[in-house]
Amino acid sequence: MEGQGKKNNRRSTQQAATGIRKVPTQIHGLDDILYGGFPAGRTTLLSGAPGTGKTVLALEFLYRGAVSGNPGIFLTFEETVEALRENALTLGYDLAYLEEQGALSLLGVQVDPDVLLSGDFNLKALFAIIGGKVKTIGADRIVIDGIDILMRLFRGSRRQQSEIFAMHKCLRDQRLTTILTAKNIKGQDSSQYSFLDFMADCVIYLDHRVKEQVSTKRLQVIKYRGSGYVSNECPFVIMTDGIYLLPVTQITMSYRLKPQRISSGNPSLDAFLGGGYQAGTCILISGPAGSGKTSVACTFACAACKEGHKVLYVNYEESQEGMLIGMLSIGIDLRPAIEDSAFQVVSIMPESMGTEEHLFHLMMTIKRFEPEHLVIDAVSACERIGGKLAAFDFVVRIIDACKTKGITVLLINQLSNATQEHDVSGMGISSIIDTIIKLDYKFTDSEMIRNLLVMKSRGTRHSHKFHSFVLTDQGIRIDAAAI
Repeated sequence: MEGQGKKNNRRSTQQAATGIRKVPTQIHGLDDILYGGFPAGRTTLLSGAPGTGKTVLALEFLYRGAVSGNPGIFLTFEETVEALRENALTLGYDLAYLEEQGALSLLGVQVDPDVLLSGDFNLKALFAIIGGKVKTIGADRIVIDGIDILMRLFRGSRRQQSEIFAMHKCLRDQRLTTILTAKNIKGQDSSQYSFLDFMADCVIYLDHRVKEQVSTKRLQVIKYRGSGYVSNECPFVIMTDGIYLLPVTQITMSYRLKPQRISSGNPSLDAFLGGGYQAGTCILISGPAGSGKTSVACTFACAACKEGHKVLYVNYEESQEGMLIGMLSIGIDLRPAIEDSAFQVVSIMPESMGTEEHLFHLMMTIKRFEPEHLVIDAVSACERIGGKLAAFDFVVRIIDACKTKGITVLLINQLSNATQEHDVSGMGISSIIDTIIKLDYKFTDSEMIRNLLVMKSRGTRHSHKFHSFVLTDQGIRIDAAAI
C-alpha cells in the first residue's frame, strides 16, 4: 500500500503540473505513460492498423471503469453486440452482468458498406440515443469503436468533418470522456481522416510489427494537449486479462541496496568475495559449457532456501527434472525446497514467444511468487528470443526491475570459448553487473582443471587470483591456494 501511495502522489503531482483533469485508465502501465490517464471530458483517438489492439484497449478502459463505479457506453460500428460480449469473455470481462447492473450499455450499429448517405441525413438521431443512455445509466465515458466506418456514410470530406465535429461537440457538451478508434496504417496516406488527429485532445498510435519472426505490439502517444507524457514507443502484450505495458518512466535509477551479505553456499567462495554476495545486486557467472556455472548457481540457491529465502530459477536451457537430477550428482538436492514452496523453477523455450511476452510472464511470476533472489540460466540463450538487441533489452529491464524491488539477480552466461568477452548483446553488460565470476578450464595430459576468478565485485575487497575447483559428490570444493 505504501508503494501505491507513492505512485498516486506522483500522479497527483503530475496532474497538478499539467492543470487538466484526468481519468485513470486502470490499464497496467498506461497511466504511467499518460501521466495519470485520459483527459477527462475530452476526446482521445486510438489509431492503428487492424489487429493492433485498439478495441481491446478501449473496451478494457470502459470495463474497468464500470467495475469501479463509473458507467460507460460502448458504441460499435464494426461488430455485433453479441460478438462483443463473446470476445470480452476471453479476457474475463462479463459485459452482460454489467449491463444488468446498469453499469454498461452496449450499442451496435451495423453499416452496409454499399450505403452512402447524402441530403439532409445527419447524426442527430444517434446523438439522441446516446443522450438517453447517458441519462439512464449516468455514464461519464463513451467508446465509439470504428469511427472511420461511420464517416464512410457521408459523401465528401467536408461533410464527414462537419458531422464528426458535431458529434465531438455533442459529447463534449455532455462532459463525456470519449475514446474513438480508427484504422490508420503508419506510412500510408491517411490524409482523408487526418482531421481526427487535430480534433482529438490525445492521440495514441498502436502498431504491430514482425522482425526476425518475432511479433511485437507497440504503443506511442503522438500528442496530449495540456499534459506531458512518455513520448517513446512502449511495447505491450495482450494477456488473458487485458493489456500490459512496462514503460521505462523513471529518469533516475533508484535502487534499494540491502546492507547484509548472503552466502554463495560455499565458504571458500564467500571468503574470496569478501563475505559473500551483496544482497539486492546483480551477479554474473560466466564461462564456457561444462565449466560449472549451473553448479555454482544451484549451490547459492540451495543455501538461500535453507536460510528461509525464496528463489525463482528461470531455466531457458533445461527442464526442471533434468536440472534437479543433474544437481543430485554433486550432492545438491533442491526437491525439499520445492516442496516447501521456497524454490520455484520456470523452464521455458526462448523461441516460444517474443521478448515482451517473456518479460511480462517473468514479471508476473515475480509478482506472484515474491522471491528474494532470481536466477536466469542462461542469459546467453535470450538471443534466441529475438536477436542480440532484444536479449540486451530483456536483460537490462529485468535487472532494473529486480534491483528496484531489492531482488538479488544471478545471471548465467555461457561463453562460446574461454576467452570471449562477457557480452550478451554486442554492447556488453559488464557495466550494469555488480559482481562477475569467470569460470574456465584447461586440460593437462591426465585431467581437466576448472578455474574460478572473481573479476569484479563492487564495494568489496575480493580475491584477484585464479583458484582451481572440483565438482564432487559433496558439492563444490575450491582450492584456497591461488594458481
